[in-house]
Amino acid sequence: MSDTWFLMEDKARSPYMNMAIDELLLAEAPTYNTPLIRFYTWDRPSVSIGYVQKYSAAPEKGYTIVRRPTGGGVVFHDSDLTYTAVIPVNHPIYRLDRMESYHVFHRAVLRALDALGLPGCLAPDESGPVDRATMQCFTTPTRYDVLSQGKKYAGAAQRRGKTGILHQGSVSLKAASGNYQLLKEKLIKAFEEELNINFKNFVPDCRLYKMAEKLAMSKYSVGAWNIHKTWRA
Repeated sequence: MSDTWFLMEDKARSPYMNMAIDELLLAEAPTYNTPLIRFYTWDRPSVSIGYVQKYSAAPEKGYTIVRRPTGGGVVFHDSDLTYTAVIPVNHPIYRLDRMESYHVFHRAVLRALDALGLPGCLAPDESGPVDRATMQCFTTPTRYDVLSQGKKYAGAAQRRGKTGILHQGSVSLKAASGNYQLLKEKLIKAFEEELNINFKNFVPDCRLYKMAEKLAMSKYSVGAWNIHKTWRA
């Protein structure tokens, strides 16, 4: 029996709005009560850093830097496809342990890459000790990252809470020779086939965007969150 998920195809937004929308989608997961995948782009060259990362791990010039609500390392967003999955607590994926839930999504990414003529595999384990405060995601593969020809093509980070799972993923555009639309189409089809789901278009109401604008301004664009990590709600 197939499952129905929401599909949110968003437009290019600021790094601060992208993180704010993701945080609010997780908060609203009990209301929607349906898994959701959001595809989005960035309105400028950007870098996101993990929740516990040192700000100094990001480049000093040329990029707008934002701290994610999820873990992981430095991710450059000038040549990638970014997606977010939000899984409510009543869904079977929520009951999986953290690494197995990564496995679920990255099997779908592998399927998409294979459809693009780029067969790959999942990284079996971390290649030696990793300093998570300074690591760069696409140069430091960790368990269940997506590899092809010895190079990392996709990674992800998660946040788990009482409302569900926030899974933020990044796939290199090199997988589709720089063609964002083609890569997105292959990923959508791969998610449908791998997870045995059907997608239903999802458009949030204006309330969520207004809340996101406030959250972007009060949290994700300020130094207390991005630089010093001293922000408090």
